[in-house]
Amino acid sequence: MTAAAGGASPVISTYRLQMRSDGMTFDDALALLPYLDELGVSHLYLSPVLTAVTGSTHGYDVTDPTAVSAGLGGPEGLSRLSAAARTRGMGLVVDIVPNHVGVEQPEQNPWWWDVLTYGRSSRFCTYFDIDWDLDPDGRIVLPVLGSDSDVDDLAVDGDVLRLGDRTWPIRPGTGTGTAAEVYARQAYRLTGWQSGLCGYRRFFSITSLAAVRQEDPDVFDASHAEVARWFREDLVDGLRVDHIDGLTDPAGYLARLRELSGPDTWIVAEKILAADEPLDPGLPIAGTTGYDVLREIGGLFVDPDGAATLTDLARETRCDERELKIKVVTETLASELARLRRAIVRAAGNDDPALPTAIAQLLSRVGVYRTDYTVLSGALPEAINETISAAPELASALQLIVTAVEQPEPASRMQQLCGAMTAKAIEDTLFYRDARLVSLNEVGGTPERFGMSTAEFHQRAAARARDWPAAMVTLSTHDTKRAEDVRARITVLSQCAEQWAQRVRRWNAVCVPPDEGTGLFLWQNIVGVWPVADDVGDTVRARLHAYAEKAIREAELHTNWEQPDQRFEDAVHDWIDALLDGPVANEVTAFVGQLDEAARCDAVAQKLLALTVPGVPDIYQGTELFDDSLVDPDNRRPVDFARRRTELTALSHPKIRVVAAALRSRRERPDTYLSGDYTPVTAEGPAAEHVIAFRRGTDVLVVVPRWTLKLDESACAETLIALPEGEWTDRLTGRTWSGTATAAALFAELPGVLLEKADA
Repeated sequence: MTAAAGGASPVISTYRLQMRSDGMTFDDALALLPYLDELGVSHLYLSPVLTAVTGSTHGYDVTDPTAVSAGLGGPEGLSRLSAAARTRGMGLVVDIVPNHVGVEQPEQNPWWWDVLTYGRSSRFCTYFDIDWDLDPDGRIVLPVLGSDSDVDDLAVDGDVLRLGDRTWPIRPGTGTGTAAEVYARQAYRLTGWQSGLCGYRRFFSITSLAAVRQEDPDVFDASHAEVARWFREDLVDGLRVDHIDGLTDPAGYLARLRELSGPDTWIVAEKILAADEPLDPGLPIAGTTGYDVLREIGGLFVDPDGAATLTDLARETRCDERELKIKVVTETLASELARLRRAIVRAAGNDDPALPTAIAQLLSRVGVYRTDYTVLSGALPEAINETISAAPELASALQLIVTAVEQPEPASRMQQLCGAMTAKAIEDTLFYRDARLVSLNEVGGTPERFGMSTAEFHQRAAARARDWPAAMVTLSTHDTKRAEDVRARITVLSQCAEQWAQRVRRWNAVCVPPDEGTGLFLWQNIVGVWPVADDVGDTVRARLHAYAEKAIREAELHTNWEQPDQRFEDAVHDWIDALLDGPVANEVTAFVGQLDEAARCDAVAQKLLALTVPGVPDIYQGTELFDDSLVDPDNRRPVDFARRRTELTALSHPKIRVVAAALRSRRERPDTYLSGDYTPVTAEGPAAEHVIAFRRGTDVLVVVPRWTLKLDESACAETLIALPEGEWTDRLTGRTWSGTATAAALFAELPGVLLEKADA
């Protein structure tokens, strides 16, 4: 099913591929083009393709932004893929990473290596946001050692200093004498990673990723020279921009990127929006990467009737968001906090011992990643007001902050600290503690909001059709904490909350977890991936153990990454083995069997929504079939594309059937989906709350069910949907409809219909 050749079409849909040298090179992607074309995809969406740390499985640790990765196939491979896509009328969208580069292996990063070699004399010293004032001697502080005393084991090895398998450069002419003497002459100071000191701005708290100063036009030009070539040579059609809130000036950066790429390039930015946060309409992009829509679609399938029971069950796991933020700012990000304080003191011309406390208290009351977008002009004043009301003794320190942030450096540093604090406290910690309904604990999610009404959903979708019709829509990404289908199954627990609470209490009595809150959190994920028909094999067992270790370390309640508590971690692993091998396992299998059909129905229904609501849908690799992935690296496992080709031919699997039908519909009716209105359609009858329906333009009508575990057949048969005038054909089944249809008839074969007007 090949699209017309002769250049790529507008971005109508994307298919995300995780590029890696050991399994998804440009040539591997090229081999998938016939399948993806037949599926109906308009554009391949590639994870970062610039040169990254050797062996990188994700590409976000770019070491040379001036060159396409040789491991992926180099510039020639990218050109071949682009040309092959073009012949099919398809195109490429590429993920770029402007805010940081990988420095874990400094010898692999030419710019960083040069800075470490020459210090302030390096021609690249302004490329990085380096804190030259942190060290009394003006050296770059590198938190790379197990302990400070490890410097005693440095050895001179030619033109490098070596510690085990790690190396750092020796400036030419400074390599004579003992290792200690040579080290003393270098532009860097090595320190223990637990020291709390870091001599450069990093990505969140990750010291292996150093921030790049894209606000400098020379740095932008140098780091985007290869990206510019892609557009000069017409190789790509769109860009996904990683984490714009980590930049000094997101709006300024996007303006420069728009100028570089041209007016028609489809650009979406990774921007985590709070539930009530608008995207600044002045940004020259098509929209976000879709976490906001993920939250909206997922929220539709949460049954509010389960809120009270699940809240009571998880009452011990609820935690104070503000306390977490303060802890992150003052401990994890202490180096960044200290640097911000120094910037404020310089700008305000005065100091106050309460400054660190005032900063932490103020930022803990900011509900967004950063407040310096035009549409958020009231967010910071409101946070200041709340802080002074709660802690009037901080008024003087807050006045210093207000005075200082009128100047560029303290303003940008405070915004960047705010974003890092939010990410670390909420996504990386709270989302691994709160165990009410863990499917809500997703990137961009708002777990305190238990579900979404159809009225709110329709209003938000209509607003997106009006304001951001080409924003990305997604359900799964390389960063989601659970795949869409795992979330769908977990969400079904809201429809049987009492039954779930009884089960968990019984299972915990038979197989006692090391900690009830940890157990409740892990139980939901276990149910989310538990096989229905087969026994839990070694693969699932290993995946659960790996996930549990990551989850309990991220939660930082009993163990963490820096200082793992082996005793607690062993207890968790023993508990998992005990439940997998004990009598509880059969009960879990039986319980999951009761949920599975409803979970699959809801999973297919939410997929159909994601493919047809306003925006450009992305299919994360492999999710055209049911996917039981958990957080990375679990969600980056190799995809069985041979099976997917077979399923696409047969079209018997409900999910790929929906994906193929919707993508092909989009390709045939681009105007309807890219610029058509969004009009809610109401159902009438006892099951009306279970029905979501809307029109796109004048020629597409979508109807899906929700809360299918509780959907009564007789009520469904008495619930009516009045179809607009004309004859409508279901793209999924071929059946035709007109007049009024019952929900039972519409959902008789699949959990949803994609109706197209016959004469349109």
